[in-house]
Amino acid sequence: MQPQRLKKAITDDPKKLGNLIDLVNLPSPLRDFLGQSQISRLGCFMRVWSYIKTNNLQDPKNKNVVNCDEKLKSILLGKQRVELVDLPSLIKLHFTKAPMSNCHKK
Repeated sequence: MQPQRLKKAITDDPKKLGNLIDLVNLPSPLRDFLGQSQISRLGCFMRVWSYIKTNNLQDPKNKNVVNCDEKLKSILLGKQRVELVDLPSLIKLHFTKAPMSNCHKK
């Protein structure tokens, strides 16, 4: 189930969904972390979240905080601890806006 805010964003502006699911070339830190050269922003976030859950990096006392290990720090600006609400914006920093190519123009 999608959070209500995400549902509203997608229905209000379908371009936002395209920005989340379009494949992009990854910068070096994310490429090293994920082990692949292309992924969507949504796919990247899901892989990072899976890594956090698999390695039990959520603070046991406060599940809204992630205690970063060295590998996770490499993509989250070297932060020791990150609030879950800040996670998408930190990941988004790795995705630069590229100019539209001719294939997307009509």
